[in-house]
Amino acid sequence: MKTANILIAHITTSNKLNALKAVMKALDIKYEVSPYDPEYVDMILQGDKDRKEGKGKKITKDELDALWK
Repeated sequence: MKTANILIAHITTSNKLNALKAVMKALDIKYEVSPYDPEYVDMILQGDKDRKEGKGKKITKDELDALWK
C-alpha cells in the first residue's frame, strides 16, 4: 500500500477554507482540519523560540512544587 501524500495549507480566511473544502469534497479527497487554535500554536512556538534564545526563567523545585499546591 502506498502512503498518502500530505499537504499542509496555511489558510488565512474562512472564505478560503470553505472554498478549499468544497474543492476537496468535489475531488473526493479526504482531509482533516487541525483542532488547535492558530493563536495557541503561535504562543507555543514563540515560547520555544524564547527558550532557545535564553529568554526563559529557571525555577527551583520548591517554586515548582508551590505551583501545584
